[in-house]
Amino acid sequence: MDIKSLYSIYKKCGGKVTTDTRTLKGGELFFALKGENFDGNEYASKALEAGAGYAVVNASSAAARLAETDSRIIPVEDTLKTLQALARWHRSVTFVDGKPLTVIALTGTNGKTTTKELIREVLSIKYNVTATEGNLNNNIGVPLTLLKINSQTQLAVVEMGASHPGDIRELVEIALPNYGLVTNVGKAHLLGFGSFEGVMKTKGELYDYLRRTADKVFVNVDNPYLCKMARERNLDSDPERNESLVIPYGLEFSQSKVLESSPEHPFLRIRIPAEGGEVAVDTNLVGAYNADNVMAALAVGHYFGVSLQDGAAAVSGYKPANNRSQMTRTERNLLIVDAYNANPTSMDAALNNFAGVQAARKVALLGDMLELGEDSVSEHVKVAEKALASGFSSVCFVGAEFGKALKEMSSSSAMPQTGTECLHFDTSDSLAQYLSEKRIVDAVVLIKGSRGTRMEKTIPML
Repeated sequence: MDIKSLYSIYKKCGGKVTTDTRTLKGGELFFALKGENFDGNEYASKALEAGAGYAVVNASSAAARLAETDSRIIPVEDTLKTLQALARWHRSVTFVDGKPLTVIALTGTNGKTTTKELIREVLSIKYNVTATEGNLNNNIGVPLTLLKINSQTQLAVVEMGASHPGDIRELVEIALPNYGLVTNVGKAHLLGFGSFEGVMKTKGELYDYLRRTADKVFVNVDNPYLCKMARERNLDSDPERNESLVIPYGLEFSQSKVLESSPEHPFLRIRIPAEGGEVAVDTNLVGAYNADNVMAALAVGHYFGVSLQDGAAAVSGYKPANNRSQMTRTERNLLIVDAYNANPTSMDAALNNFAGVQAARKVALLGDMLELGEDSVSEHVKVAEKALASGFSSVCFVGAEFGKALKEMSSSSAMPQTGTECLHFDTSDSLAQYLSEKRIVDAVVLIKGSRGTRMEKTIPML
């Protein structure tokens, strides 16, 4: 089936698409995707029985034979590539006020989802925005986001994740963005990227695309790595239009100031110079490292006509969720929960922020940073050394990688001689069991780790 015919069916289904039979409500276009541990083709009949309007299946699957007797079965060579092609087509033929829809794409090592949520909040003051839900930012999530664009959408904000070279290049060819933003670049997914340079090259694939299309890029000009990436691609000059493709922003660039946190004011606060005084941004985010995310959202909003005052109000009203930069007060402790993801860059930022927190007792619960390849042990050693030398009352490390790091530090006599209690647990379950027996009281607790370590399991014990 050609993409135009499939698009007609997509429209007949009311623009509703799913890849999961558990989310069916009726009338959807079901795509039977196949992965390493699942095969959606096996559920095609179940999807139709549950109310799906049509089911797109692999032509080589047993489900494709049902097409001979059921016109609702649509066999294609590759269901994932077909899903992506349908999303690209939908994005291409969607117009707003007679003009092609504007798509803003963002990627980066840290802060992608928070920045995307902040941009959504700011732009929603003036526009109907369709944005990535949660962190559905891969080669499945991006097309699903694009296919949620409807007749009410005025701007689309698409988050893009990457763990291997070429990932961003693949996603931009689906989303066809007009604007791009890289939050930052750091050490993450080194097992896939191979090196920090590999991270920069892959994140820079967004810049590469926008350089070819001569569209605009929001650049934090306070960040030397992002400036280097933009400079290498000559984004500061477009010979054909004789103008810069860079829309600059940044704390230092705007001469803004991050106020110190305190027990009375634990959240991030920023003061931005403005005509006639300054604009206050009092957020519900934990950590000065979120300041760049805030400035990015305000820069995007300003470019699209949202005033600084309105943008600041939108940011101030945003409350993080899903264990991202959240501060939670329990009956016994104050928790700083940033347990959705972790890599050397974000872990360093979290420890720096935690070190600046004013509290009589501070406890850090740190889980393994995953997918770091051959650099894993050395990067965990750096984090462990920093955590143990930061003056915290106690540090609990979780996971095999921290176990290897602590063993190496002990054997090489590199273990910092401080008064900090140092404990190691194989899993977050074992740490949770320990915390249920040895209760922590009247402390500020940092909970940080890669998603796979499930550090949120410790929260009920605190």
